Amino acid sequence: MYYKRNIYKELLAWKASARRKPLVIRGARQVGKSTLVREFSREYGSFIELNLERSDDLQLFKPDSLNDILEAILLREHISLRNDSFLLFIDEIQESPKAIKLLRFFYEDFPEIHVICAGSLLEHAIKDIPSFPVGRIQQIILHPFDFEEFLSAKGNAQILNLLNNIPLKPFAHEIILNLFHEYAIIGGMPEVVVNYIENKTFTGLKEVYEEIWQTYKDDIEKYGKNYTEKKVLRHIIETAAHEKDRITMAGFGNSNYKSREIGEALRALHKSRLIQLIYPTISTRPPQEVDFTRKPRLQFLDTGLLNYMLGIQSQLIGLNDLSDFYRGKIIQHIVFQQLQSQESHLGNDIHFWVREKTNTSSEVDLIYQYKQFLIPIEVKSGPQGRLRSLHQYMERTNHTFAIRLLANKQSVETVVTPAGKEFKLLNLPYYLACRIPQYIDWMVNRDTHQLS
Repeated sequence: MYYKRNIYKELLAWKASARRKPLVIRGARQVGKSTLVREFSREYGSFIELNLERSDDLQLFKPDSLNDILEAILLREHISLRNDSFLLFIDEIQESPKAIKLLRFFYEDFPEIHVICAGSLLEHAIKDIPSFPVGRIQQIILHPFDFEEFLSAKGNAQILNLLNNIPLKPFAHEIILNLFHEYAIIGGMPEVVVNYIENKTFTGLKEVYEEIWQTYKDDIEKYGKNYTEKKVLRHIIETAAHEKDRITMAGFGNSNYKSREIGEALRALHKSRLIQLIYPTISTRPPQEVDFTRKPRLQFLDTGLLNYMLGIQSQLIGLNDLSDFYRGKIIQHIVFQQLQSQESHLGNDIHFWVREKTNTSSEVDLIYQYKQFLIPIEVKSGPQGRLRSLHQYMERTNHTFAIRLLANKQSVETVVTPAGKEFKLLNLPYYLACRIPQYIDWMVNRDTHQLS
């Protein structure tokens, strides 16, 4: 059974665009890229799917001429270009650098053919292609299911309608909070979500997680350039979940590997989107200045996978507040995942903020760019007086608005920093992380002077 993805509407807009270019869907393995395209193919009269990991499909790209390649594809599939609606899907396109380079000619010479490509290891292939056709293609990113896609898959249309009401009706809080905790336990990997919904139990999910994680571990052979790098990658895969909030390359996972070796391996995993390096910004207003000399955080592809690797899923069942569980790591992780899932285009990265001086440091959990403002987001419970880092940030920024995510109901507070700057603090239940852009709009319309 297919469960609808939010990015589907972007595919529809791409199909209708007069400036349509070949579309490359990027994303980690097993986030549902192929399933998405197969469902989207229903919008067309004719559909051809090629998988370049299959030798017979790869052979089709042996000719040098795109015209000859297309003739061979159409002849084999018994399809004519006279069809008024035709989609060509090239999966695992990283297996053919020639196919990647030829994408530009689809745009220039065959605009009537709608072309979508995907590849789980595409990020690794791109670096070896000197003429990657950036200006002749369109790229989007597919993430694991976010909370609202999870609700849609479960058939919770009423809850989704309630989330569309801003601000949220207070009576819905406990119901949605419990559903979010359910989602926070299993995460958003499509195969896990499907298994959970169809069987209505956590039992049996362990085998699904293990199969997914084993697939990623098997891919290490493709990420690593040599035996040493593959060995370092295996070490990272096995130990990364247990690392502290911000990591140090030297001695990573209690190893003797050098900083350079760990750094290279982590950057390879970053390209795969399995484990991302999130570096801090030191800016309080645009443009964001990212400081790559400071300790980064690690962000895993999916919180459910992280829970599985940590062996903590059973401990999450029945919790009323995730803010302090596992030192706040899980709720911070899933909030970041929710915000990231709203960004389908490359380059819209999310960071956290640091200010480090001798014997003192300040850190804000997330920074979200809204127009010409950088909005600070704290993911924690507690009274205003415990938000020292947030006060430090607000005293340096060019606006008077901040967000705090916690388990409580929505509220708005007026806060004064130690230096006397007054600002509005919007307290949101953390299940609304997907709706942060809309709530910022709501606050702007409510208090226009906060962001001006």
